[in-house]
Amino acid sequence: MEQIKIRNEKKADYEIVEKITREAFYNLYIPGCVEHYLVHIMRAHKDFIPELDFVCELNETIIGNIMYTKAKLTDENGHVKEVLTFGPVCILPAYQRMGYGKMLMEHSFKEALKLGYDAIVIFGSPVNYVSRGFKSCKKYHVGIAGGKYPAAMMVKELIPNALAGHQWTYQESDIMAVSEEEAQNYDNSLEKLEKKYQPSQDEFYIMSRSFIQEE
Repeated sequence: MEQIKIRNEKKADYEIVEKITREAFYNLYIPGCVEHYLVHIMRAHKDFIPELDFVCELNETIIGNIMYTKAKLTDENGHVKEVLTFGPVCILPAYQRMGYGKMLMEHSFKEALKLGYDAIVIFGSPVNYVSRGFKSCKKYHVGIAGGKYPAAMMVKELIPNALAGHQWTYQESDIMAVSEEEAQNYDNSLEKLEKKYQPSQDEFYIMSRSFIQEE
């Protein structure tokens, strides 16, 4: 009988979580990936939130993980609001599209609300997140510097109308600015995986560089 458990990550899980992350993201967005290196360095950063670092176990074997960091929204008056972003979030390829990622996210949303957070901003493929209540950042008047609305940036209000009545500018944690050189050096220290092209890389290239136009 299938047993699912979602719990906080432990130090003993670090290596397996990084391995799972690497396997899930390798060649997905670029040849190779940087997400496992981000996981490796994120835990020691000031913006990392250990209470929202979860693993998903299937029959006592870890098959997925989600990690959160703090982020900021600044309104038109210069007032700063602390919000969340998550990522990497991953499920081992063999278990994807089975509902485990949904369970992991939904659990983390409930725990984030308990900690007093009322909004989450992420970057990703909308097809993966709109079913979890995420909407275009433009619908919440959340943009990046310069007043642009990235097509890949989505927002979820954990409390209805938490962002209503303001124009917001999003700023993610500096931990997200991963050095590709450092990530590559770290990847070179691990078991060799073949870097190759996949069509999902072109999809990511287009989505990550697209913006929603003003109406």
